[in-house]
Amino acid sequence: MKIKMVSIPVLDPIKAFKHYTTILGFQEYMYDPSAQLAIVVSADEPDGTAMILEPALMSEISKTYQEKLRAAKIPVITLGVEDINAEYIRLVNLDVPFLKNPSQQSWGIEAIFDDGQGNYIQLMEEEKDQNN
Repeated sequence: MKIKMVSIPVLDPIKAFKHYTTILGFQEYMYDPSAQLAIVVSADEPDGTAMILEPALMSEISKTYQEKLRAAKIPVITLGVEDINAEYIRLVNLDVPFLKNPSQQSWGIEAIFDDGQGNYIQLMEEEKDQNN
């Protein structure tokens, strides 16, 4: 069994699609603005897990979930990166606001940014294996 698709609540799927593709670097998987349908995939793994940018305001459950996560400053998803410092600089230069700058954790390095769609997103660079 493997994860095929995850759902991320967003304020506006059309604006989110533009942000996730032009700023964050995801690729289109399926896009139908008239149906408020926007699905993206990683440029690094286009056949991997897809992410549907779900309109949070269409469901009270999604809206509440998104609001509660944001109020608690909990990221809605974690995205893995090879070089978190390079990605941080790239995103800052594109005016992406960060809640937490890159910082060392026991498992690696993390940073948290605002996706402009009501969510915090965690970036993660795993600790490199010192034996390799």
